[in-house]
Amino acid sequence: MAAFLHLQQVREKNPQYWRNQAQETLKTALKLQQLNTKVAKNIILFLGDGMGVSTVTAARILKGQLQNMKGEESLLEMDKFPYVALSKTYNTNAQVPDSAGTATAYLCGVKANEGTVGVSAAVTRAQCNTTAGNEVTSILKWAKEAGKSVGIVTTTRVNHATPSAAYAHSANRDWYSDNEMPPEAIQQGCKDIAQQLFDNIPDIEVIMGGGRKYMFPKNTSDVEYQNDDKYRGTRLDGKNLTDVWRDKKPKDKNSRYVWNRSDLLSLNLMEVDFLLGLFEPIDMMYELDRNAQTDPSLTEMVQVAIKILQRNPRGFFLLVEGGRIDHGHHEGKAKQALYEAVEMDNAIGKAGDMTSLEDTLTVVTADHSHVFTFGGYTPRGNPIFGLAPMHSDVDKMPFTSILYGNGPGFKIVAGERENVSAVDYAHANYQAQAAVPLHQETHGGEDVAIFAKGPMAHLLHGVHEQNYIPHVMAYAACIGQNTDHCSSGAQHSTGGPLPFLSTLTSVLLLKFLF
Repeated sequence: MAAFLHLQQVREKNPQYWRNQAQETLKTALKLQQLNTKVAKNIILFLGDGMGVSTVTAARILKGQLQNMKGEESLLEMDKFPYVALSKTYNTNAQVPDSAGTATAYLCGVKANEGTVGVSAAVTRAQCNTTAGNEVTSILKWAKEAGKSVGIVTTTRVNHATPSAAYAHSANRDWYSDNEMPPEAIQQGCKDIAQQLFDNIPDIEVIMGGGRKYMFPKNTSDVEYQNDDKYRGTRLDGKNLTDVWRDKKPKDKNSRYVWNRSDLLSLNLMEVDFLLGLFEPIDMMYELDRNAQTDPSLTEMVQVAIKILQRNPRGFFLLVEGGRIDHGHHEGKAKQALYEAVEMDNAIGKAGDMTSLEDTLTVVTADHSHVFTFGGYTPRGNPIFGLAPMHSDVDKMPFTSILYGNGPGFKIVAGERENVSAVDYAHANYQAQAAVPLHQETHGGEDVAIFAKGPMAHLLHGVHEQNYIPHVMAYAACIGQNTDHCSSGAQHSTGGPLPFLSTLTSVLLLKFLF
């Protein structure tokens, strides 16, 4: 590896190396003039919760360094996507957004208020009586209504903000079970999000993530952590929602509920019609802390999901959330956050291996950013979790390249900023220094990236409102309200109607020939 790095250094000193690289990139770019206007049989949306551009860049460097490279020159799987755009993430009532209002935008196509899911901006957070009549549906539902199979995979709770916008309509993202709801909300007819997961769209083929405790009666011991009170069931209505889920399935279909990795990986997926996998009581463990014996990785869950969903000849929609990128940042634990981002990128690669550019539109984006940054004039190949090469010229102390604008990493020792060279700043749970003390670091308000490949991916370009994203996906797949451009009779080889552009091209070609 040392020899390879030396050779790379020699190459980079030659101007021709960079010219050749640019010419190869130019050739690839010119090929993009041949637009893929086919129907998207399949749609996969990867959502990196809190994955701002600075997180993408730092994850790229980390991924390269994990492969014994300097890091900066490496490529994430999402970096290889041919189309990139920016998304404006604000909520209707918030300059810096939350994950619920943003999820409503990129799944339901409508911007909404902070803290609300699957409802329009006419709904006030935590006010149940503002919900009725203001529900909005998601692209997951549009796909299901078009006959496609659908799935949700997340590293958070399956009833957390991001996945819940795919199926729920709630004035409060925190109403995970009826235990978290005020009595008046229940009296007014609002349902908790876990209940809605199984009521609103009862035939979701694949659901995987955490959130077991919200599915079982209050004080029920968890199957994995039987003596830990904080993981006991929460439901006040006495329901076991895993039984409710199973009872709603057709008797001639094979429905499987699993709660650990070994049971998941031992399934004969050709015989599983519906899969519910709940692998932790709350959120799944960070990838760095994951017990590989009991909990599947995000990549493994994605692989299982696609194998089940792709059996449908009409195609599928799959939502995949790398949800704990966000949690790592909130805790000021950049190492946890970046390893989560790398694992999501691994899952993106696996999905790419299992699908085709010809018929699968894949979109990778984030709901919002964080006040996470890295800098300090670090040299090429500097460890991403390492120190900047100089000390502060004000307090004469060292500092790490990674810093936060605010958060729990703010610390004063003997009246001065903590000397980070005296602590293990490469530890998985090290909290990077922050400028403003907060128990939880906050989101950032800048635009986030959208990466796209596959049919109609070129429609994601420039700077867009976040709610534009599901409209593009629906247009590409000829589902939802975006079907006017699709021919009524013609069928594409993917099982869906031909886009209008493809039909028009065929007509013009026939006219030219004859």
